[in-house]
Amino acid sequence: MINKIDRNKKSRFFYSPKNNPRVIVIQKLYGQYFNEDEKLSFPKHRFKKFIKDVVNGTIERQDIINDEISNHLTPDLDIKKLDKVFQIIVKSAIFELLYMTKISPKIIINEYLRASNFFIEHGQTKYLNALLDKISKKIRKFNG
Repeated sequence: MINKIDRNKKSRFFYSPKNNPRVIVIQKLYGQYFNEDEKLSFPKHRFKKFIKDVVNGTIERQDIINDEISNHLTPDLDIKKLDKVFQIIVKSAIFELLYMTKISPKIIINEYLRASNFFIEHGQTKYLNALLDKISKKIRKFNG
């Protein structure tokens, strides 16, 4: 009986990348980067609207997001020198910080850090955490 309960507890806490909406956001944006002409499709998911809003918003507001990066992070990084996945994670997080103001910055950062574990190395995740923390404080201070 104990084994059955333990297995149920484990399955409840099992973390699957396909259940994480931000993993899907990163995948969609990465795919769009290499296949700009391909029409985006969004399969059935309980967070489909959220995923669609973040992906389309990040693409549509690319110039504003780049301005935020140059205004707040220029001394810290040259975004063009970072690998594409890292860029996508930073840009989609910035989109959420700018336009999804009902979501706490801590939640946004934590969710992107969690999703980033599937794409980047642990050392890069620490760097990502520092960057997102810094920019979240500046963005929400000026825009919120």
